[in-house]
Amino acid sequence: MKLLLVAADAMEFHGILAHSSEIRRPAMAVDWARLATLGGHSVMLAANGAGAKRASAAVDRALEKFDADAVISTGFCGALDDELAIADVVVASEVTAAGRRFTAAIPSSARLHHTGVVCSIDRVARTAGEKRALRASGGTAVEMEAAGVAERAAAKGIKFYCIRVVTDLAGEDMANDFNLALRPDGHFATISILSRALRDPLVRLPELVRLRNRCVRASRALGEFIADCRY
Repeated sequence: MKLLLVAADAMEFHGILAHSSEIRRPAMAVDWARLATLGGHSVMLAANGAGAKRASAAVDRALEKFDADAVISTGFCGALDDELAIADVVVASEVTAAGRRFTAAIPSSARLHHTGVVCSIDRVARTAGEKRALRASGGTAVEMEAAGVAERAAAKGIKFYCIRVVTDLAGEDMANDFNLALRPDGHFATISILSRALRDPLVRLPELVRLRNRCVRASRALGEFIADCRY
């Protein structure tokens, strides 16, 4: 089976690459891409920045080079359900975005995971209050790219999955406002994040370190899960 996996940043693929073989770099008009073999499947991994628009473009460009049987929106997410812990895997049964709903296929896996509605929005859900409001709408987790991937998969008539991993909890507020550092190219300006963090270093710098450590752990858990899935 040929699988196209789309994320915002290459870091989200580190755990998947650890389970892959025959890794190579294709010539492709996205920010980062790799071809590989994963669990007997031929896969293309594409990272093209945060947000639905960047994710949509990644799908279109990847499909010009790679005739995928299924498309998977993957990467990090925020928890909306209080029961979700860091590095928990969330498999979407549905993706919602601005009144639109996209049904997602559910892979088979013996590994522990949660299933529910993933809310796809145009910003980082930074506060516990924002997350509560999204939870009230029926969401289990929140992220920024899945709706863009789902829309293009539907337009192309390709099976769609959404598999995410938690990096921040439902009850947490973020002291760092990543939305202020999001550039038009879908990437976060590191200098902007650090300069703002230095205005309140005792709170914001430890949060950045903690988030980085969580992302490493979450990427590993995501890779283990995706490598064992049956699609």
